Amino acid sequence: MLALGLTIGAWSNEQYLNFIEERMKNETALATWTVTENGFPEQEEAQRIAAKAGELFEGRLTIIDDKGSVLGDSWAEPEAMENHLDRPEIKRALADNDVELRYSETIGEDLLYYALPLYEDEVLLGYIRVGLSVESLNQINQTVWFVIAASFFIAFFILFILVSRITKQIIKPIDHATDAAIRLAEGDYKTRTFEDQHKELGRLGRSINILAYNLEQLSRRHKVQQEQMAALIDHMGSALLFINVRGDVELVNRTTEQLFFVEAQKITGKPYYEVIPSDNLSKFVQSVYMTETKQRGQIEWTEHFVTKVYDVYGAPVVTDSGRLRGVTIVLHDITEQKKLEQIRKDFVANVSHELKTPVTSIKGFAETLIDGALQEPELANQFTEIIWKESDRLQTLIMDLLELSKIENAQFLLHLEEVSLKGISDEVVTLLSSKAEEKKMTIHVTETGQSTIEGDAQRLKQIILNLVTNAIAYTPADGTVHIKLIEKEHDVELQVKDTGIGISVPERLRIFERFYRVDRARSRNSGGTGLGLAIVKHLAEAHHGKLEVESEEGKGSIFKILFPKKQA
Repeated sequence: MLALGLTIGAWSNEQYLNFIEERMKNETALATWTVTENGFPEQEEAQRIAAKAGELFEGRLTIIDDKGSVLGDSWAEPEAMENHLDRPEIKRALADNDVELRYSETIGEDLLYYALPLYEDEVLLGYIRVGLSVESLNQINQTVWFVIAASFFIAFFILFILVSRITKQIIKPIDHATDAAIRLAEGDYKTRTFEDQHKELGRLGRSINILAYNLEQLSRRHKVQQEQMAALIDHMGSALLFINVRGDVELVNRTTEQLFFVEAQKITGKPYYEVIPSDNLSKFVQSVYMTETKQRGQIEWTEHFVTKVYDVYGAPVVTDSGRLRGVTIVLHDITEQKKLEQIRKDFVANVSHELKTPVTSIKGFAETLIDGALQEPELANQFTEIIWKESDRLQTLIMDLLELSKIENAQFLLHLEEVSLKGISDEVVTLLSSKAEEKKMTIHVTETGQSTIEGDAQRLKQIILNLVTNAIAYTPADGTVHIKLIEKEHDVELQVKDTGIGISVPERLRIFERFYRVDRARSRNSGGTGLGLAIVKHLAEAHHGKLEVESEEGKGSIFKILFPKKQA
């Protein structure tokens, strides 16, 4: 529009100027004919003709003789005017005969001049010059440019209104649709866009809204599935690990955290061989990586003197193109099954072994008495005493078996109350003081802080009694047994320290098994059944206590149990 306006303005100026030039030429020719009709006039006549003609065509008419003197002028007095032969329009009259625009000093403004020579029989008589003021031309130009400028601004205003309406009706819905698409790409599936009444734009808005709705539904279903899968994985009874192709742990469930005694955040992203506490399990994972085949096996590892057995299943995760993405490891805890199997196998052997000696002794001495020893009072009394001791030992063994069976029962309950471990320890020392005196041993009880906890008084007494009894049994004469009670922030630690024979590292892992004895001869001679520490272990676990053993052969042992002050 701007280019068109400039072109039209320039063209209109040029056309108007051409029109003026043609008019001047015609008027000059008419004036020349008028002047020469009655012959070339004298000065007075020339002035009259110039004044009359100038008035008629509203311009300046000048009559000039061949010498350049002005004979008549419609706008000025001829006597006051200089010679005009050197004027540009006079010179052009004899040359190209074109219009000349110049400033007139006589009139004091810019004029358009056009001059024609006057001939008579090819003799130059003079010149007729017509001049028009350019003021009218300037006014026409201003009018033209004003109209063009006004038209331009009116058209611009109209176009601005049209563009605004188009923007509102077309661009704005497209911007809304673009913003909605960007938010969809960023994962905001709840976003919606404006549905315009315009056919195409309305279809665009509806399509985006339908897409957003479908994506929202898919996202919701996917989220529900993810939550279900996460809940399923987290609450699996089996431990689950996913290890990527680089060997870094990417996913573990809660059972794995409990198994490794570590939080998922602390092991995620770390190499499996730095996280897995069992060398055998690390080798199993490495084997799955190397063979890229499904494998299954059983792995054992011991934690806090508890040996766990796991059925391990490993499978490579392979893409459709055959590329390995990682390895999935599942561990099923089969400790209880193995324990039950082992108990079934060991129970008859252990019980028969433990019962064999007292039963054999009872039977042998009874036969001896029947065969005639009753006739000898001293011998009969000795044999009867042995039979009584073996019967008592047999009864103790049966009672310990029944007690252990009761503790391991699922319906076993503790009678919780506020109890002082110091008071229980003093009672145990009183009960075992005679045994300690027989071996010339001393038993000390020390308390650091308060030793009051929430527990079952009878069961806690049974724990301390068994530990101190073992300490007396496995400590030589003149030895020392020290019971320490140490209060901590949330727990109370019980320590039973002796100066006995000590326990080797291999035996330390088995001392809490049923019927296991560090020194079988000494234990049997002291009347032990091999079930005391097994009972201690189960009762400590029932109180949510943590059991530890420190020992060095020939220097004694320390049994530690950390009891929580409050039970869950």
